[in-house]
Amino acid sequence: MNADLPIPPPLPSAAGKLSPGARGATPPAGRSEPAASSAVPVFFISDSTGISAETMGNALLLQFPTIPFERRLMPFVRTVEEAREVRRDLDAAMDGEVAPLVFLTVVDEAVREELRATKAPVIDFVSGHLAQLEDRLGVTGDHAPARLHGVGDSRRYNRRMQAVEFAIEHDDGQSVRAIEKADVVLIAPSRCGKTPTSMYLALMHGIFVANYPLVDEDLAGEVLPASIAGVADRCFGLLISPQRLTAVRRERMPDSRYASLEQTRWELSRARRVYDVHGVPFVDSSSKSVEEMSTLILQSLARRGTTPL
Repeated sequence: MNADLPIPPPLPSAAGKLSPGARGATPPAGRSEPAASSAVPVFFISDSTGISAETMGNALLLQFPTIPFERRLMPFVRTVEEAREVRRDLDAAMDGEVAPLVFLTVVDEAVREELRATKAPVIDFVSGHLAQLEDRLGVTGDHAPARLHGVGDSRRYNRRMQAVEFAIEHDDGQSVRAIEKADVVLIAPSRCGKTPTSMYLALMHGIFVANYPLVDEDLAGEVLPASIAGVADRCFGLLISPQRLTAVRRERMPDSRYASLEQTRWELSRARRVYDVHGVPFVDSSSKSVEEMSTLILQSLARRGTTPL
């Protein structure tokens, strides 16, 4: 297998540099920022779980790293009466020191209009887009809440639940039963991010993921563990900077050899050798979120033509 994912350096190091938007950066001319002590109130309002409102809203807020935000989720707002109560909260927030922001994903027109009547600025992710889709498709949408995260597609939902069960059973090498069913086998030294990445792929995408730790014996011999050698074509490796891995391990076992910088450097350099020798693609988790790493893995699966569903 070709290592066709983005390849980090053998021993990535912490850059230690401030990005253009980091603390101390000068805001563009003509723009002002809230004082550091005055966080901007942010409301995510939804007629369902609020996952979509949070995801899309936070994607926008991440573009303003120097501004502090105080986030509040308000899910399952489904009646006009509930919307009216929420609107009172929003209007009250307008009387505070800093004006709030509102991100809205509500499909019922009456509920949505009640919320949009607030004095607070509202970013509505549904209204204009839904109308445009209806116009293009020539069909009126159901305007029913909870479509995205519901169980309307029972086959996909059931697979996601099965994938979660599989990830739990096969976490950290606890079991290799039915390992051949795995779509992905994540391998890495301890505490590199295998478990959260496995769970995210399972829960969000229905990917069957096992994860297996590379221990000193595997690393010294530059070999894949014998119990997963038969699924080497499904292995993906994770790396992380030695400094970051040391910090993570010290939270668990301070003042131990396991958490020493010397040990993490050795393990990561040997893990890189294992990946190179066996043609295992890998991603660097030092500065990537679980979502980013999962996307890279999904893209590689798609290139191999093995993405399920």
